[in-house]
Amino acid sequence: MKQLLILSGKGGTGKTTVASAFIKLSKARAYADCDVDAPNLHLSMRERKDPQRKDYIGMSKAAIDSTLCINCGECLKHCRFDAISVKNETHVVNPFACEGCAVCQLVCPVNAISFYPNVAGSLNLYKDKEKVFSTAQLKMGNGTTGLLVSEVKKQLNNEAQDTDFAIIDGSPGIGCPVIASISGVEMVLVVAEPSISGISDMVRVIEVSQAFGVKIAVCINKYDANKEKTREIIDYCDRNKIPFVGNIPYDSLATRALNSGLSIVEMACSSGTAVRNVYRRTMQIFSS
Repeated sequence: MKQLLILSGKGGTGKTTVASAFIKLSKARAYADCDVDAPNLHLSMRERKDPQRKDYIGMSKAAIDSTLCINCGECLKHCRFDAISVKNETHVVNPFACEGCAVCQLVCPVNAISFYPNVAGSLNLYKDKEKVFSTAQLKMGNGTTGLLVSEVKKQLNNEAQDTDFAIIDGSPGIGCPVIASISGVEMVLVVAEPSISGISDMVRVIEVSQAFGVKIAVCINKYDANKEKTREIIDYCDRNKIPFVGNIPYDSLATRALNSGLSIVEMACSSGTAVRNVYRRTMQIFSS
């Protein structure tokens, strides 16, 4: 299965808006939302039914058996994450701070510390005759986002084995979930924002993508908000031989479409027309 990944260097650039438009235009039968901290592609895709859910087991967490604990303080002394404290003369573990390193268990002289599986989120699947949509939701305060993203992609591959093309809405930034999202894809489309921070973040996500040797293209959302910075982005792409596939204007009708649960290509608006051109140029590169 060849996969097109849509990324942005920061949140709020319109990445998911572009992703949902691409899914509609391509009539994709397989797609995923890898922004597991704050997934919202299902809103744009108007998913009304609850998904199939499976618990995602993250890092194990420590627990102290108060009936065995002698309150020697060795666990508290050696915990590098300040996850252990004393309450009511009893040592307790804060599960949000615990990283599961097991040093406390190693130093405990009476074997009072054990580890339990931690449900860190849910792996979600929307599947019917028309499509396979894989996504997930990480619980607040939990790590291992990269591992959960890998599970989202694995689920997509397993459930859509008869499909040869998929679109993935990635996470913003350049952290573990982005790296896990890029792994194995054919191409990355970067949705950039014409601002100082937007350009800096765009460059970073491009450099990460280049490390994977994938095809890369760039488009700009709300390009008319700062035409000087838009020119800088286009010049950067020219200098670095990165295909630039188009500008998308600021469009108040886009907000109306999204609030109505529609993709911008399902409403007659300037942003929808522009993203159609971006889609056409992107797919030419993807297929080349």
